[in-house]
Amino acid sequence: MAQDYKEVARQWLEGDFDPETKCKIIELRNNDPAGFEDAFYRNLEFGTGGLRGIMGVGTNRMNKYTVGMATQGLANYIKSHVSGDLSVCISFDSRNNSKLFAKITADVLISNGIKVYLFDNIRPTPELSYAIRLKGAVAGVMVTASHNPKEYNGYKVFWSDGGQITSPVDTEIVAEVAKITDPSQVKFTPTDDCAEIEMMGSEVDERYLSDILSLTLSPEACARHRDLKFVYTPLHGCGVRLVPECLHRLGFEHVYHVPEQDISDGDFPTVVSPNPEEPAAMKMALEVAEREGADVVLATDPDADRMGIAVRDNEGRMVQLNGNQTASIMTYYILSRWKELGKLDGTKYIVKTIVTTELLREIASSFGVKCYDVLTGFKYIAEVVKRNEGKGEFICGGEESFGFNVGQFVRDKDAQIACSIVAECAAWAADQGLTLYQLLQKIYSEYGYRKESLTSLVRKGKTGAEEIQGIMADMRNNPPKELVGSPVVKVIDYLEPEKTGQPKSNVLQFFDEAGDVVSVRPSGTEPKIKFYFGAKGADADDKLVALKNQFVK
Repeated sequence: MAQDYKEVARQWLEGDFDPETKCKIIELRNNDPAGFEDAFYRNLEFGTGGLRGIMGVGTNRMNKYTVGMATQGLANYIKSHVSGDLSVCISFDSRNNSKLFAKITADVLISNGIKVYLFDNIRPTPELSYAIRLKGAVAGVMVTASHNPKEYNGYKVFWSDGGQITSPVDTEIVAEVAKITDPSQVKFTPTDDCAEIEMMGSEVDERYLSDILSLTLSPEACARHRDLKFVYTPLHGCGVRLVPECLHRLGFEHVYHVPEQDISDGDFPTVVSPNPEEPAAMKMALEVAEREGADVVLATDPDADRMGIAVRDNEGRMVQLNGNQTASIMTYYILSRWKELGKLDGTKYIVKTIVTTELLREIASSFGVKCYDVLTGFKYIAEVVKRNEGKGEFICGGEESFGFNVGQFVRDKDAQIACSIVAECAAWAADQGLTLYQLLQKIYSEYGYRKESLTSLVRKGKTGAEEIQGIMADMRNNPPKELVGSPVVKVIDYLEPEKTGQPKSNVLQFFDEAGDVVSVRPSGTEPKIKFYFGAKGADADDKLVALKNQFVK
């Protein structure tokens, strides 16, 4: 919600804030009026799982004060809603200030009488989810901005089931955080050696790795094709040790690194953006693949929950797959193996987000497996898993934004698991004389060709937020009558939960007679509006271009 930014800034200048912060506020006010307004015109809000924003001074920035106040609100919520022994797991990634923000989070929780389990160094987000369940903690905090540019950091809150917070817990925590309006309300006692902090390290790693490897479906195929060649890059992030360890323990003997990107560095010096969704992020890994003659390239984002891959096409060229294609390959492989192993009994299910390819639903249906649709965000997939405990077994779930998970151990997307599944799938395909690329073509031949893409319009600051709201309002008032010449037969507005059966969300979807679909939603974590295009049929490539031209001016 917009606020009088000049008055809020004045309160910071006159309040109990450190001299360095006050100097930066004055500098911002004098030299960057637009940035000054953006830093104070609103408070950082919980989006798809917590706080996320640009680091700097102000209420709309990630800094030690906003982190401390958010943690105090979280602590107040925990103490008022949960009884018994209270504990919280904390992890952090390689971003600038992540370790500092994790330490502040720990200090505030301990000062509120809550025990803390803190990882001794950077760890992946999914391992935090795993640790929460392992330790029986009430909640977890992961300090990360996932795949955002280096200027960002974030604060993801997880609940006792290991999933990110969902309604009503998320809104109730937001309400508690909103009550903390001044650092003087934060119980903060720095703690360097405290009995209430239990450090987590290699013992948790070993449990985590063991459970990941228990998901293996094709150990014999891995053994037969241990000479497959993989290149892996963590893009300066948390996957640097555990992903290669997974591949080695599966038996693969040729795992090549990108040495410059194995260095954990919050400035991400070798990439413009540490996002495996962006082709440029994999440039150095692809160069290693050409030099070593690798079969598959794997890349993970800074907190190692998302995975991107590149594979050899029929001409031997490396091509990068999008999240829909990778999820389709993994889902087809897993369900094929479950069927071969006699594990499908009508109680199993998969989950996908509403903006993820409908091909996943068609694959699941062909195996007699139920497919649930959920809103964008892996926390909603975890919510389905929690709701179905004791009723059915979750096989796997995915989203187009390069997130995937298998099994019950982790309640978030997990790039360690996904990299392992892709590697063993490559071995399984090799048993059939296929590459991963050829396996994807086989899937298309069975279920029909589909092509999807995502286009984002970035609109920064207060005026950008207003423009995004205007775009959504215009499409609600004037929905398209057709998509690239095919009549629109269904419009879904997720602001109408009574019609969708989903939580209320600012998302629009348009479906045409030919099977094409366009989904539009503002990002919950970045200043952009996203257009998801899905085309069906032999001419899907051409239709994608036309859809983009129709919607993105």
